[in-house]
Amino acid sequence: METGCIFCDIAHEKTSTELLYKNQHLVVFKDIKPHAPVHILIVPKRHIRSVNDLTEADQPLVSELIMTARDMARQAGIHESGYKLVFNVEHGGGQMIFHLHLHLIGGWVQQQG
Repeated sequence: METGCIFCDIAHEKTSTELLYKNQHLVVFKDIKPHAPVHILIVPKRHIRSVNDLTEADQPLVSELIMTARDMARQAGIHESGYKLVFNVEHGGGQMIFHLHLHLIGGWVQQQG
């Protein structure tokens, strides 16, 4: 756990953040500044600074993040209408909290063309 990292605090349940899901490797919770009707963060419990800091040994964790996002999209009812999965990487890529996390974004009303 990284000292002063808000996502480490959330992942280790040191805040009052409501967790939508958790297991031994990750936690899931709503983004506090959502960009869509559904905006969920999937966060590993282990502190990894960014995608650039992943190692080959982290491949199972990355797969678990994505598969959990898929399951959460189904649970949120947006799996058929569509959604985005986003990793922001470093300052230039929009990363604001330097603890690896995956955004699940969706739930927009679809317009018939």
